[in-house]
Amino acid sequence: MMGLISTQIIVSVLFILLGWAIRYKKAYWLISGFASRDEHEKEQLIANGLPQRTGMLLLSAGIGMLVLLPLLFTSFTYAVEVQFGFMLLYLLGGLVYLSKFEIPSKRKRSYKINAILFIVVIGSLTALTISSYQGYELIVKKERFEITGMYGNEWSIKDIKQLELMDEMPEVLVRTNGVGLPTLSKGHFKVKDYGKSLLFIQKGSSPYIYIELEKRRIFINDNDSEQTIRWFKELQKEVGNNK
Repeated sequence: MMGLISTQIIVSVLFILLGWAIRYKKAYWLISGFASRDEHEKEQLIANGLPQRTGMLLLSAGIGMLVLLPLLFTSFTYAVEVQFGFMLLYLLGGLVYLSKFEIPSKRKRSYKINAILFIVVIGSLTALTISSYQGYELIVKKERFEITGMYGNEWSIKDIKQLELMDEMPEVLVRTNGVGLPTLSKGHFKVKDYGKSLLFIQKGSSPYIYIELEKRRIFINDNDSEQTIRWFKELQKEVGNNK
């Protein structure tokens, strides 16, 4: 949590400093591509107010992120998503708006590029978020078990070396390749005392099933504790049948 807070403070302050320098100190060279424009274009852009408004966009984005920062200290579940969403929507939407202050000969092209960028980035992140929040199931068969959804797979029952129902989830140290959301951890993580593990965890929903395979460690549960227990019993029964 402290790492996340520190990162957001650094990014916010960076935006504020860049915005202040551009808007009030006329450090227009800090704007990507501005320095390479010819002098006539630079004068026209300054007259249109494009660099000044770019500075204000960055300055206000940084201030907005700092205003939203206290959400991280509350019980609000989606504080990170709100802050990250605000930053992207505000900055990308601002770039589309600023296209109207381009020089006439490049205005249409600027609109198209910034609009496409907005659609692609926001669309991709929306699709990723939706797929990340999609559920998963643990399906137990006679000789195999399957976990459905993103990062899911199928494994042999005979490869299970240890099966345990835990009241508490061990400390998750770092995400290596997965989705870490306020209510969900799904994918590849490092877990204290267990090393590299595959997680399908609904946070704060005890108990948790631990499955140790020959080459894989898996933690999984469901929002419904009764469903988690049913999964465990089904898996436990099949493990006994395959001994």
